[in-house]
Amino acid sequence: MTTETKTIAVSIPSTASIVFVFFTGIALLFASGYAQASGLHDAAHDQRHAMAFPCH
Repeated sequence: MTTETKTIAVSIPSTASIVFVFFTGIALLFASGYAQASGLHDAAHDQRHAMAFPCH
C-alpha cells in the first residue's frame, strides 16, 4: 500500500497578477466615478448608477 502526497503550490507571480488586476479595476472605477470631463462622465454614467456608485 503506497501513500501519495499531493501538494498545491501557489506561485507568487499569479497572486501578484490577481492583486494588480484587482487594484487596477478599483482605480478605474473611482477615476471614472469622480471624473469631471463630460465625455467620460456621460460614457460611464448609466453603468455607475447600475452599480449604485454615486456620481452627483
